Amino acid sequence: MLETAFTRLVGCNVPIQLAGMGSILSPELAAAVSNAGALGQITFAGIEVDDARRRLDRLSQLTSKPFGVNVLIPYLDMGILEMAAPRARVIDFFWGDPDPELVSFVHDAGALASWQVGSTAEAMAAEQAGCDFIIAQGFEAGGHIRGTLGLLPLLSSVLDEVSVPVLAAGGIGNGRSIAGVLAAGAAGVRMGTRFIAAEESNAHPDYVKAVIAARAEDSVRTNRFHVECPLCPSTHGVLRQAIEAAEAFEGEYVAEIELGGERTRIARFRGVPPFKGFHGHIEAMACYAGQSVGDVKKVQPAAEIVAEMVDEADKLLNRA
Repeated sequence: MLETAFTRLVGCNVPIQLAGMGSILSPELAAAVSNAGALGQITFAGIEVDDARRRLDRLSQLTSKPFGVNVLIPYLDMGILEMAAPRARVIDFFWGDPDPELVSFVHDAGALASWQVGSTAEAMAAEQAGCDFIIAQGFEAGGHIRGTLGLLPLLSSVLDEVSVPVLAAGGIGNGRSIAGVLAAGAAGVRMGTRFIAAEESNAHPDYVKAVIAARAEDSVRTNRFHVECPLCPSTHGVLRQAIEAAEAFEGEYVAEIELGGERTRIARFRGVPPFKGFHGHIEAMACYAGQSVGDVKKVQPAAEIVAEMVDEADKLLNRA
């Protein structure tokens, strides 16, 4: 057990928060991470309230431990927030200026509020807005990247300016990294890339294979995968192979999926990560991955991933 201000606040045993990863986050993955003692999360973005309720019902059936709901501000649906806030331990916001009214709404519903930030100024605004904890996202992250600094310079600056617990995000994929940022003053970590290859993940099998085969240097910063993106313009952490495959692709649509009896086609460079059910050129889709991708060696149960990293971090911290 690695007890920190974050674990005491949230009521979990392990200072790990599962990152928001859109449709890659199945209720099964979120529940498995929570059951392993960390804070599992599920993302609700661009879906209907009824669909969000079904996913939340499934998650609640699978775990009685604390979990979070990740909300992207450009996709904010107050109906979903009203439904989710009374049931989640944490409502986790990203990609927007910290909003005191949203934080108050979450608190009134009985949940904690967190905000992922990319700068010290944004972290200070999040604390002033009333957030219970903050996530400092470094440039090493996968997916949409909020700021321009590497994790350690950003974390150091944020820790100097705020008093609430701060989690470190970006490039965290093993126990050594966890021990390092905890020793530096972080109250925990936020991780996504390592869990793409969890057994419970909803990532497409070809996406999982690409992540396992990749090295740290295969995660590159790009402004591509910008088509139909409400969060753009943005910098993204994506596998180099995905960028090259999309650039080489000559058609208009790289993949398609049938959901609810309707076929959806994905345009080239649209920022949708490949989840199970897609058919087509999966390698040319938005295969998001942070610089911790080199730590993904094989498919493992989420509980095994958590236990492995916590054991390594605990040994290193005790040795220090």
